[in-house]
Amino acid sequence: MARGGRIPKQARLGGLPGRSAARGDGNDPAVAGVVLLLPDGEPESVRRASALSYAAVLPLGRVLARAGRDDGLTVHGVRYRGRGWNGADARLAADAAWAVEEVVRRYGDVPVCLAGHGMGGRAALHAAGHPAVHSVLALAPWLPEDDMAAEPEPVLQLVERQVLIVHGTNDARTDPELSYRLAERARKSNPDVCRFEVHSDGHALRQYQEEVQALAVDFVRGSLFTGSYARPLADALAAPPPLGLRMPLAAGFGRSLRA
Repeated sequence: MARGGRIPKQARLGGLPGRSAARGDGNDPAVAGVVLLLPDGEPESVRRASALSYAAVLPLGRVLARAGRDDGLTVHGVRYRGRGWNGADARLAADAAWAVEEVVRRYGDVPVCLAGHGMGGRAALHAAGHPAVHSVLALAPWLPEDDMAAEPEPVLQLVERQVLIVHGTNDARTDPELSYRLAERARKSNPDVCRFEVHSDGHALRQYQEEVQALAVDFVRGSLFTGSYARPLADALAAPPPLGLRMPLAAGFGRSLRA
């Protein structure tokens, strides 16, 4: 027994309340795209995955599921084996990669968006190389590139993917400047990378939660289904660095889309 409970041998896909179960035979016609929610974690830990971190990504999942219902969107939370990244083991990235394979097994050839928060954002970026992954949404990603002796975070797996990074400028847990540096490197080989800054917001992005959720909805629907974006997101993708990588998320973003 590990502290905090037995560590599962396999990651799992969790569902969202109110979503009917798919047939599970690998060819459910109702599912046209999938979002995988990747919760936060810890740099080093042998404890089981945090229920609080998992619960923290569910509100975004519910918003995405409602907005994408008519498109055939299904949203799953990824229940990790444990909460630790654990250095070269990159446990959370491995669980994210497993989750993409599981989506392919269940639903067949459908586009996938990896959406992660904190360490889940890093897992999403790492696992983006799978052919089924069309887009990555990284919210306040944990990117420890301040260790100059370590290898830089990989970015080539992001080529031909739509990538959106969102970071609060007052994040005291994950350095927003590091997500900017990664976006800058990724943009050199992939023009479809953009980054929004949420001024005065922290790691949980609670202060402008509605705006962040509206931006996420527009990105997910555009990258998986419609192929088009609202003006601010389209401008961010079109603008050269640094403008497209330091795009401010304006208050009332979601209300302006509904108007």
